[in-house]
Amino acid sequence: MAEKILVVDDNVHLIQGIQFYLEQEGYQAITASDGQEALRLFDSEHPDLLLLDVMMPVLDGWQVCRHIRETSDVPIIMLTAKTEKEDIVKGLDLGADDYLIKPFDTGELMARVRAALRRNKTKPSTSDNVYRDDYLSIDLDARRVTVNGEPVKLTPTEYKVLDLMVRNKGRTVEFRQIFETIWDFEYVGETGYVHTYIGHLRRKIEPDPRNPRYFLSELDVGYRFEPQR
Repeated sequence: MAEKILVVDDNVHLIQGIQFYLEQEGYQAITASDGQEALRLFDSEHPDLLLLDVMMPVLDGWQVCRHIRETSDVPIIMLTAKTEKEDIVKGLDLGADDYLIKPFDTGELMARVRAALRRNKTKPSTSDNVYRDDYLSIDLDARRVTVNGEPVKLTPTEYKVLDLMVRNKGRTVEFRQIFETIWDFEYVGETGYVHTYIGHLRRKIEPDPRNPRYFLSELDVGYRFEPQR
């Protein structure tokens, strides 16, 4: 059965173009022109992935993303004409898995779609799935994280980064491995995604994010999750 992708944008010509290329690749494409319609279709059609514009009438893409993340881990790729770092980080903070800046190359869009769908199907097989100390508890299989006994809410991508780091606890995970495992793209020296999500995890988990004890940086190499005795 063809995977279903919901395309949300108020530019009808862009929607038609994306729909055409998705269907050429064998996907089922459904479309919405505003955020309210997007949420209605999300609830009724249960898509496998969203391509979500930021600037839209009724509800913008950020509002839609926030609403969906309250109940679903479905992959979301933001489509935005905004190039400011703050706007991109905002989308990632709200739970988007990836973003593309308009205008974008169709080939790159299709590659991002394939990668997001593939990542969503991949489940870690290792049994090294639990970490606990007096402050932090992580159960990877149950997708449960608590700090001082209080549950911590993570976005899907934050959880994937945490999962990779904890399963490799005590070992430095290089930027290349983090990038290619989480985002499934060839590593070309782009470390911004990695720094952003490690920063998110530090703010949510570390007792003092400015002086981390769990997520340690290995300069120019990668990061290490350091178990506490």
